[in-house]
Amino acid sequence: MKKLINIPVSFSALILGLMLFASSCGSDSSQKKKESEISSEAAKNLNEKAMEEFNKSKLIFYSLPSPLETAMLIKRAGAVYDEDLLNPIDNLNKYTTNLKMALNLGIYSADLSYTSLFDQTQSSVKYMANAKKLADGLGILNAIDENTIKKLENNMNNRDVVLDIISETFMNSNAYLSEENRPVMAVSVLIGGWIEGLYIATKLTNGSLVNNKKLIERIVYQKLSLYTVMNLLAEYQGNEDADYLQSKMKELKVIFDQVKIRNTSKVEASTDVKNKVTTIKADSEVDISQEVFNKLLKKVDEIRTEFIL
Repeated sequence: MKKLINIPVSFSALILGLMLFASSCGSDSSQKKKESEISSEAAKNLNEKAMEEFNKSKLIFYSLPSPLETAMLIKRAGAVYDEDLLNPIDNLNKYTTNLKMALNLGIYSADLSYTSLFDQTQSSVKYMANAKKLADGLGILNAIDENTIKKLENNMNNRDVVLDIISETFMNSNAYLSEENRPVMAVSVLIGGWIEGLYIATKLTNGSLVNNKKLIERIVYQKLSLYTVMNLLAEYQGNEDADYLQSKMKELKVIFDQVKIRNTSKVEASTDVKNKVTTIKADSEVDISQEVFNKLLKKVDEIRTEFIL
């Protein structure tokens, strides 16, 4: 992924420097020296702040499960394929606002990952086409191009290639939006994919805590991802779309707060630099009642329905 801060930091520092230089015109040399020092210090602080924000965003981005990772977890948990759970292809024309397009780019990306992992070739092509149209609508010119579509179509029988294309496309989409100074849209794409993965997982349990241990664990541990999402949205408080998404996440939090996760061993974090994935390891015990689980199922369904309609 490209660094997200090079252009904004350089441009902002340049503007700040020019403003301070202009205000110093006509002053004596000592004043100029003083203001020069202020300019250097301000630029330094600006770079440090931008780097801090970048590192925070990078940590959040890599700690939140991508649609591909979520789909893989679902399959490993022993789930079966059910296309009725996916966002219908025909819903595409409903998405005309930036928020809806971004959310459903994430949602269709999750659906694409799901169909690909279960070798649903034709469905994968259709979901990839929908993702491309939404990316075009958002102005993501280079994330999903015709060559990507052709490469996908030519390699539909090669799962490794298909999954690489999906992963790269999703990462490129978010990187482009972030670099183009549209971070709320990038966050919206992430949240859309996250909610869709959570929705599919909850539906595949058939509402039962029995005989779904692995899937239930994956669902419950999204409580940790929810905190990540809310922290990221808090960075853009005051933005209409971010505030709306935050309100939806708070509704989920009320329920997740009733879920207890107790660590029984030391928590250790390991980072795969090459694949840009951070894994948190710890033995733990999960405590969730059927009543709370039912509330969670209902709320996830409500939020996902609101996103796709």
